[in-house]
Amino acid sequence: MEFITILLSSLLALVSPIGLITDKIIANNLRSRLNKVEQLQVRVDNAPSYQLVQGKVERVRIAGRGLWLTPDIRIGALEIETDPLNVDLQRLRQGGQRSPKAALRQPAQAGVRFALTEADINKALQSPAIMARLRVLGSRFLGGSPEAYEVLNPRMDFLGNNRIRFQVELRQKDAATTALMVESGLSFTAGHSLKLTEPAVTLNGQSLSPILIAGFSEGIGRRFDLRTLEEAGITARVLQLKIDTDELGVAAFVRVDASNPSSASITGGRRP
Repeated sequence: MEFITILLSSLLALVSPIGLITDKIIANNLRSRLNKVEQLQVRVDNAPSYQLVQGKVERVRIAGRGLWLTPDIRIGALEIETDPLNVDLQRLRQGGQRSPKAALRQPAQAGVRFALTEADINKALQSPAIMARLRVLGSRFLGGSPEAYEVLNPRMDFLGNNRIRFQVELRQKDAATTALMVESGLSFTAGHSLKLTEPAVTLNGQSLSPILIAGFSEGIGRRFDLRTLEEAGITARVLQLKIDTDELGVAAFVRVDASNPSSASITGGRRP
C-alpha cells in the first residue's frame, strides 16, 4: 500500500511549478523522492506547444531499475506509462506541489509494472517497519503484546507457480523460540484483495487447524485490500501477479481522481 501511495504522489508532481514538462525535470523529480536510484529513464510525449502551455501532456513513460524507496526497500524493476495528463498550472504554482492532486483537471491514469527479487524482499524484512509488523503477527498467533517478541531470521522463498514460503522465529523474553512457517499460493480477488491459495501454517512444525488458517487468510485479505485507497481518491487494481523462482512481478492499473468535482469523469483511457 505504501509503495502505491509514494508512486502516485510522484506521478502527480511531474510538472514543475513554472510549467515546464521535460524528461529531465521528471527524472530529477523522481530521484529527489527516492532514497537511491540505480537506473532511470524518462520519456515525455509532448502535446503541441499550445497544449503544453495549458498543462496538457500526451504521455509519460518511465523505466527504472534498482529504485530504493528507503535504505531497506528496493524495487528491482519499474515501468510506468500514463494516459494523457491535464494539469492546472496556475493552481500548481499556487501550492499544488504540496497537494498536487488538487491541480488535476481530470483523473490521472497509468499502467504500472514492477518486479521484486527474493533478495529485495528479504532485505525489506530486516527493516524496522517490517520487524514491527512481524511482532504484531507473532502476538496474534501466540498471544501477548507485540513488544514482548523478538523477531529472528525472517525469510521469504519463491517456490514458483505463484507460491511462496515465509519463515520466521519469534522469541518472547525469558521464553523459548517459536518457529512460524507460512506456505501459500498468492492471487488477487477481482484485482483488489490479496488471496491466499491452499495455505499451510505451522508453529514449531505443527500444523494449525483449518479454522485458524481460515481466520488468518481472511485477515490477510482485509489488510491487503486496495479498495482502502479509494477513500483518498485512488483506484488501484492488479491485472497480473506472477511469481516464479527468481522474482515476483505485478502489472497494475492506477487512477487518481481529480479533487475538482467537475472533473470526476473522463472518456477513454484505461479502466480497472
